[in-house]
Amino acid sequence: MLAIIPARGGSKGLPGKNIKRLCGMPLICYSIRAALKSNLIDKVIISTEDKEIASIAENCGAEVPFIRPKNLATDTSMAIDTYLHAVDYISKESSKKIESFVVLLPTSPLRITKDIDESIKVFEYKNADSVISVVESSVPLIWNKYISDEGILGNFIPEFNTIENRQDLERTYIPNGAVYVFRTEVLRSKRQYYTEKTYPYIMPKERSADIDDLLDFEWVEYLLNKKMK
Repeated sequence: MLAIIPARGGSKGLPGKNIKRLCGMPLICYSIRAALKSNLIDKVIISTEDKEIASIAENCGAEVPFIRPKNLATDTSMAIDTYLHAVDYISKESSKKIESFVVLLPTSPLRITKDIDESIKVFEYKNADSVISVVESSVPLIWNKYISDEGILGNFIPEFNTIENRQDLERTYIPNGAVYVFRTEVLRSKRQYYTEKTYPYIMPKERSADIDDLLDFEWVEYLLNKKMK
């Protein structure tokens, strides 16, 4: 199984995010190390247009077989195109068809090797089109509100008009960005992550942090420091 770690150089929320040192180690290295420990991953590659990211990733043990084309490294570039570019490059280089692959976002440093392996096992056992890691939502969907143009607070789901006990409500889940497993040709033809054969891999909240800004980064740093004590 091929593992792709996409790491673009530009980050507006937290400049230099992918290689910012988290407890003494570049952020991207957490994902690389987790992937390298997997018994189900054959190759770990980085897709980046940034030479500094490429150098650091190689030092952490990943392969950087190409520099990502600039047209796939803009704010409007589609992630699917980035993944398929990497798959097609490796397939051509190895003369071997890549039927499925894993994507590990470098912004999920608390994900462990077990999460990767178990996601792959679900993918294979279910003969899935895709498996996506999720975490239980902090609050039920029907508790969500919106603010109208007039500044009035209203129900996001109109028919919900009463307060209900959380225990009585159906659980909902959100993707946590940690692990994606895709069937290559389904992703290429459907151009979407979700099909009628998409299955979840449920992860605990303590491993589901997804770093987007400085506050996220500092929270993960706190958790790691607490774990090391």
